Amino acid sequence: MDTTVLIVLILYLLVMLGIGYYFSRQNLNEDEFLLGGKKLPGWALAFSERATAESVWLLLGATGYVYTTGLSTIWLMIGTLIGIFITWLYIASRVMDETNKYGALTLPSLFSSKFPEHARLIRWFAGVVIAIFFTFYLAAQFSGAGKALHTAFGLNVNTGIIISAVVVILYSTMGGFMSVVWTDVVQSVLMLITLVVLPIVAYIKIQAAGISIPDSFAVAATPTFGAWTQGLTGFALAMMIVSEGSWLFGFLGGQPQLASRYMALKDTKDAHKGRNVALVWALLAYGGVFAIGILANALYGPKVVPDSEMILPFMINDLMPSWLAGLLLAGVIAAMMSTADSQLLALASSVTEDIIHKSLGIKLTEQQMVTLARLTVFIAGAAGLIIAYTSKSLIFTIVSYAWSGIGCTFSAALILALFYKKCSSMGIVVTLMSGLVVTIIWMNTPLEGIITSRAATFVIALALGALFSLIKPDKVKTEQL
Repeated sequence: MDTTVLIVLILYLLVMLGIGYYFSRQNLNEDEFLLGGKKLPGWALAFSERATAESVWLLLGATGYVYTTGLSTIWLMIGTLIGIFITWLYIASRVMDETNKYGALTLPSLFSSKFPEHARLIRWFAGVVIAIFFTFYLAAQFSGAGKALHTAFGLNVNTGIIISAVVVILYSTMGGFMSVVWTDVVQSVLMLITLVVLPIVAYIKIQAAGISIPDSFAVAATPTFGAWTQGLTGFALAMMIVSEGSWLFGFLGGQPQLASRYMALKDTKDAHKGRNVALVWALLAYGGVFAIGILANALYGPKVVPDSEMILPFMINDLMPSWLAGLLLAGVIAAMMSTADSQLLALASSVTEDIIHKSLGIKLTEQQMVTLARLTVFIAGAAGLIIAYTSKSLIFTIVSYAWSGIGCTFSAALILALFYKKCSSMGIVVTLMSGLVVTIIWMNTPLEGIITSRAATFVIALALGALFSLIKPDKVKTEQL
């Protein structure tokens, strides 16, 4: 274990805890704890949104996927970038406007305020979806951090899982949305440095060694590594592109932990600043991920690590000086933290604001609501830790499952709520309910092998939501609750 790398990482973790402690000293009300009280600048929210969206699934899962699959993963990159661009260009500002109109603190609260006729059902179904899938999503983040710490320092994977989970739970519990966003800003910058610097250094080494990148395709993990289409044609090719590109559906504003950043924007000027930061970040980051996977195959071959999802930490240790390796490995841990903290807060928001406060009608003081939110963060984090400790599934697989259940379901509901004039309360309820059911069925049957649950969940939930909005329109006008 390199002492310099370890010292850099420890200092980084202490800084994260320090930010959480600073905001824990503030007298935060519920609005500030859950949504920042409209006090955060647009550029900071954009950095936070990007760091939150691109968890260890990107730095570990996606780089490992490119490393084993090859050029055809370009369709995944294109799909996600399309989703990010659509959201920041057309959805984010509309979510901000609706939030200002209804005074909502969470995405489920926004739905239920806009469609009050079945507000309680909306809150309950939304809460169930968030609770189920976010717990697994959290487990993926903790698992990824444990793997990274094992590769970097030789720590037992389970020990790494526990360390990372404890740090995230502590600073998320202390400072709420304010600490989460400002820690995300630091983490987002570290992630971007990792994804930009590493492929540049790898390419320089490849050129110096006289390695031919196209020739390396012949000895890759799969025979179709060098084919943009995996050698497929016709219907099979179309299904492959749909499967890879379907990640875009989860990016269409529906991830509650991402939507909270759009909801926290102050005005149009801030929204435009956030848009510009987010789009540049996404282009650089996704280009880096794709390059890292391709260059790793050329530089090391397909079997240099037993777990393909550890190729990025391996490259960092191999190519970088100790002090920079420590910083970049902190970027990997940052990817986990920036998503886990936001998921914890989104789950806490749903439980306290949507279920306990609004659905059950329990009256609590501002301070009691904040205390309850902190307790929920702790319990949800502990549940995610247990699953991470016991699960053996790949990060990419777990996140794909949660992406369908949460991202694609809520994206369908949000698009109906924002753009479909005939959308009704029952339409939103059916969208949320069908998204949950379709995801569970699809992921546990041979249907997943025919067409990905990400596409199926989004299309079916959207179609059923639109249909039931026509069958059962609202009898009362939309109003603020």
